[in-house]
Amino acid sequence: MLDPDIRDNADAKRYELPVEGEIAVVTYNLSPPNLMITETLVPEKLEGRGIASRLAKHVIEDARARGLLILPVCPFFAGYFQKHPEHADVVHPTYRQILGLQ
Repeated sequence: MLDPDIRDNADAKRYELPVEGEIAVVTYNLSPPNLMITETLVPEKLEGRGIASRLAKHVIEDARARGLLILPVCPFFAGYFQKHPEHADVVHPTYRQILGLQ
């Protein structure tokens, strides 16, 4: 399910989640059918609250709904997929191999 607080700012090529006056972001490059996730940035004062995971879940659901394959260049996303292999279907096959996902 998509998170109503997160918006895809296509002009800036990033997903944005405003929290307490700060903005957590996931930056990407889109060239359908591929969605390359390049960076996940959570402001320091918001760290440790599951915000990056919340963003990841949203991005995964959005990619799945749009028929996109994620290339998790971002270390956080690569680690997230390794911890949550149930989302391997939305990962580009090359990255599935790299990350040891089935």
